[in-house]
Amino acid sequence: MTTSKTVQQLQAKWITPENFRRYGQVIFSKLDGKSFDVEDAQLVLDKGTPRFYIMRLHRRGRRFHTITRHVQCTQCLGSLEGKDWLIAVCPPNNNIDKPSYEDIAAFRIPGNCFIKLEVGTWHAGPYFEYEVVDFYNLELSDTNVVDHFTHNFLNSQNLEFEFEIL
Repeated sequence: MTTSKTVQQLQAKWITPENFRRYGQVIFSKLDGKSFDVEDAQLVLDKGTPRFYIMRLHRRGRRFHTITRHVQCTQCLGSLEGKDWLIAVCPPNNNIDKPSYEDIAAFRIPGNCFIKLEVGTWHAGPYFEYEVVDFYNLELSDTNVVDHFTHNFLNSQNLEFEFEIL
């Protein structure tokens, strides 16, 4: 007996600092010389060696069934070449080992900003329809080895998500 999976549509809203605040920060360009303040990325990178690199991703599409979090550091992501992209997030709750699918929100991120994910924010992405997109990524050097917790909705609830762009 096979059970068919359910595909849940997620409406991807254009990201703003206000609608993303629960999950992290949105950082847009500012004039050089501006003093550090709360509009700048509030980073947590004190539990290891920071790693800033460019990762190349190939066409990711719009569907996902896994979501990941990092509980030891913040993570910053942004695309190069002005390409917009998608991410799904779920609020950090480090006392619970599985995200609530009812709390997942989807965002469309323009190519002229980056996001900083709060410590523990569940995230699925980046996703996009381009052939290739390069992203800059700031996290710890061993984040994907010792601080990479993933939940698989296909295994737990026979559920997959698909971004819907409005």
